[in-house]
Amino acid sequence: MSEKDTISMQLVREALLQSCVPGAAMDEVLGKAGIDPLLLEQPQARVPATAYARLWRLLARRLDDEFFGMDPRRLKSGSLAFMCRAAMAQPTLAKGLEVVLQFLSLMFEHLPAELVQQQSLAEIVLLERDQQVRRPFTYFTYWMIVHGVACWLAGRRIPILAIELRCDQPDFCDDYRVMFSENLRFARPRTRMIISADCLDLPIRRSAQELQRFLARAPANILVKYRDPDSLARRIKNDLRQLPAEHWPETEALAQRLCISASTLRRRLAEEGQTYQALKDSVRKELAVTWLAEPEISYAEIAARLGFADTSSFYKAFRKWSGSNPGHYRSLILNSTGQTSHPD
Repeated sequence: MSEKDTISMQLVREALLQSCVPGAAMDEVLGKAGIDPLLLEQPQARVPATAYARLWRLLARRLDDEFFGMDPRRLKSGSLAFMCRAAMAQPTLAKGLEVVLQFLSLMFEHLPAELVQQQSLAEIVLLERDQQVRRPFTYFTYWMIVHGVACWLAGRRIPILAIELRCDQPDFCDDYRVMFSENLRFARPRTRMIISADCLDLPIRRSAQELQRFLARAPANILVKYRDPDSLARRIKNDLRQLPAEHWPETEALAQRLCISASTLRRRLAEEGQTYQALKDSVRKELAVTWLAEPEISYAEIAARLGFADTSSFYKAFRKWSGSNPGHYRSLILNSTGQTSHPD
């Protein structure tokens, strides 16, 4: 079983924290899910995504809550099915997402949300009205539901530009970065997910039969299918992040590092729907989005860090990636924090 089909035992512990007291009851639930309770003492252990999904369903039935007991009102069993049925009747992802967020805002006491579109960017913002900061697991479970359903409605992965969270960074983030984005920002004024607005125009064409199949496999399909996919592409992206852009290898040199031929590298990436150039662009975009959120880093410095010959080349590339120029993106990001953009 590949690691992308598994879930860290750290997330199993998080799921149990507010939903099942330690002892015989917890051991029974874990046993029914096919998870050895002894693994709770092994921080590096992983379990199949299907076992984690069984645990989710077992706890949902036991508590009549599909949200692990993390909101006073509970997300009662059957909520996911009802929400998907209502959302799939909409013509576009924008309308479907609005239905999803309206439904969850009615169901939850502490997690109302709205969809905000600002030119080339779209945000799903949690409108928390109290001062309490939730657990990272609470926020990420919310995003797992919303993003997973959005991807299913659209029939493809919806790329996430960034996720900002009010909570501090937890000790464990690896699975969250694989599921969502490398660009996770903690201790921010509000919690939100940022995507490209052009995704909102995607049509929804789902049938009742497809809904039945989706619900029969949920939430395992949400946990695995729409993650940042496939090990070779992810390995290459991770390697690129560790190097200055001017030191990124050409295709032949990369293939040599991986002990394969250049033609094999191209073929394997093509099988994953990727090219090496697309991976480089993806990493550049991730890094650009991260650095644009830091007002003290100038556009010229970002361009240099990303290996562009000049700032105008960076501007042109960023507009191609996101449909927005860097200044517009930075102003949107910093607007919510009250920070001032760096004068270039």
